[in-house]
Amino acid sequence: MRSFGIPDDIQQYVVDHLDTDPIAAQLATATRERFGDLAGMNIGEDQGRFMQLLVEATGARTIVEVGTFTGMSALWLARGLPTDGRLICFDLVDTYLETAMEAWTAAGVADRIDMRIGPAADGLAQLPDEPHVDLAFLDADKGGYRTYLDLLLPRLTERGAILVDNVLWSGRILDADATDDNTVALRDFNDHVAGRDDCESVILTLGDGVTLIRPRRGHATPA
Repeated sequence: MRSFGIPDDIQQYVVDHLDTDPIAAQLATATRERFGDLAGMNIGEDQGRFMQLLVEATGARTIVEVGTFTGMSALWLARGLPTDGRLICFDLVDTYLETAMEAWTAAGVADRIDMRIGPAADGLAQLPDEPHVDLAFLDADKGGYRTYLDLLLPRLTERGAILVDNVLWSGRILDADATDDNTVALRDFNDHVAGRDDCESVILTLGDGVTLIRPRRGHATPA
């Protein structure tokens, strides 16, 4: 559980005002025990609850997730869906799927989740061309973000939006000495989104930085 740039005492205050979710807590524990430091890739409960509330508030029925890992973000997204809603998840490998399925089944949302293994760009390109996606969440390879954005934008419904994770990259985004591929890709992505005239966006300091993007009303989205 962390939010970028928030002092520890303020973050703890936020945590203290959340109702602890036993299934999310169990999933976080299982991820740490089975996959060690990789557990840091999971979103915190504050971000998860925000995402669930966003799904419920917007009435989203079809969601796409790129990058599922052990299923924490999918757990929260699926919980916000109606019983006949659908969450399509893309991940490159099935290494973590058993852990994810345990949590999804315990939460009663496994039947809402369609897990697809393989390159996300190929999977997104195979989705129907017409607008049908109400919400998307990107939390995968940073170098692929621009491609995923371009594939998803024309498939968004009128109320559709895209959430993009890790856009502040623990502050390395501002470190001139950080020239690794992920940091460079995220800088490029953030600049690209800010420079587009067909989108509206805002960077939130929730978690490791989350950008909310939606097509600008009255502006046609390039196919």
